[in-house]
Amino acid sequence: MIIAQDLEQTYISGGRRLTVLRDVNFTVEERGLVAVVGPSGSGKTTLLGLLAGLDRPSQGTVILDGQNLGPMSEDDRARLRAEKIGFVFQTFQLIPTLTALENVLVPVELQPSRRWPAAEAAAHARDLLARVGLVDRWHHYPAQLSGGEQQRVALARAFANRPKILFADEPTGNLDAETGHAVIDLLVALNREAETTLVLVTHDPELAGRAHRVIGLAGGRIVSDSAGTA
Repeated sequence: MIIAQDLEQTYISGGRRLTVLRDVNFTVEERGLVAVVGPSGSGKTTLLGLLAGLDRPSQGTVILDGQNLGPMSEDDRARLRAEKIGFVFQTFQLIPTLTALENVLVPVELQPSRRWPAAEAAAHARDLLARVGLVDRWHHYPAQLSGGEQQRVALARAFANRPKILFADEPTGNLDAETGHAVIDLLVALNREAETTLVLVTHDPELAGRAHRVIGLAGGRIVSDSAGTA
């Protein structure tokens, strides 16, 4: 489902060349659950951005579901993300002027290959909110929700377009331990039900422990690649 070949990412900062990633090679099988771990500054979030087509590598190739991202235009990559990819972020990234239901509907409305009838789309979004325990909170705005509730809305939104691949960047990073455990359970359960390929960046050992495979980064390089305990 995901192939990373000879990835390198280099930036110029203050006239100096800064290499954030180098010699990164791995594949992720369909329906795999892969955790990327490592210290701050090791290149984890940069790698996730390259895999999702949010940025272009300085060198190397990313192939998602058989499609090489390199030759694709920005518009083509955006269409690919809308069609096949879901995202969960540490900071939730909900639109503050939209209700929980409207936030979940955003990727549905942006999906280029399918035009959902309004009633069907709303029913689909409400079903996802019910699945994450927010059936009675659909009309609330993000500011009216707790951090854990906002992340559950974000989970529902991530699965709304029925993605083939889900990327999660520190999805429990802004949550207390108890709420984080609940979000982990929901993320893993939803991912299993949807049969989605999941790649997540995390500092949370419990979340990494739920993965099928754990890739360790340090200094922009892969330093470990082992089976998880899931």
